[in-house]
Amino acid sequence: MTRTTIPASRSTGVVVGPVRATWLSVESHWLWYRRNWRSSAFSTFLGPVLFLLAMGFGFGSQVRPGAATGGLSYVEHLVPALLVTTAIQNANFDSTYAVFSAFKWSKTYWGAVATPLTPGQVFAGQLTWNALRLGASLAVFLAVAGLLGALTGPAVLWAWVFALLAGTAFSAVVVAWTATRRTDSAFNGLFRFVVMPMTLFTGAFFPMSDLPSWTWPLAWITPAWHGIELSRGAAFGTLGPVALLGHVAYLSALVVVGAVLGRRYFTRRLAV
Repeated sequence: MTRTTIPASRSTGVVVGPVRATWLSVESHWLWYRRNWRSSAFSTFLGPVLFLLAMGFGFGSQVRPGAATGGLSYVEHLVPALLVTTAIQNANFDSTYAVFSAFKWSKTYWGAVATPLTPGQVFAGQLTWNALRLGASLAVFLAVAGLLGALTGPAVLWAWVFALLAGTAFSAVVVAWTATRRTDSAFNGLFRFVVMPMTLFTGAFFPMSDLPSWTWPLAWITPAWHGIELSRGAAFGTLGPVALLGHVAYLSALVVVGAVLGRRYFTRRLAV
């Protein structure tokens, strides 16, 4: 019978269980964040709320309920999708500049692997922290939307779950990709040519049928489109079991791919 052992840190030779190691990594992120949360408060919390006010109540006041909105007001139609686009945009910074800084500028990852933590555990802690941050920011957004009367009912809580899944899927892949970067020059391009198109052209603000048909496959491969379909379908009770399984399977596959690649790239870069 083969015994399964937990890999030890090459720096110390001490074994740390994966759950405790992930928690220790998350705790280090939390200790930094609770002292510096003001620096990201606007982009994480206030920015999405202002966008909801501008698009949902400002622009949305000019959009009459109809077939495109399922008979709902525009702001009610928008909120589940805006949860997903908010998750993608918030995950973008935490998965690029924050990760790159820990490799090159602040070098906190290097300090972490000088302890009993392994590179794979450091990656798991980063991804877990990103997911927790996303969950908190989306909960605040949803609470504000509720206070503004923009929710259709308690089923919209499922939109929070699926938005978190979409944001985590995006984060897992991007964190893995960031681990391969030696400069930060590609991050602006990622935002402009990947994140923004995912925000604007995946059905969040207007039906994809208004776009040329050749653009549809490009939207279908994005986590944003799958998240929006899940969130709206769950919130409005139109999500069938086949669509549910298909969208969840695709997003879950992205998480797994990102996790496998992230562990590999973190180990390649941080192993000493």
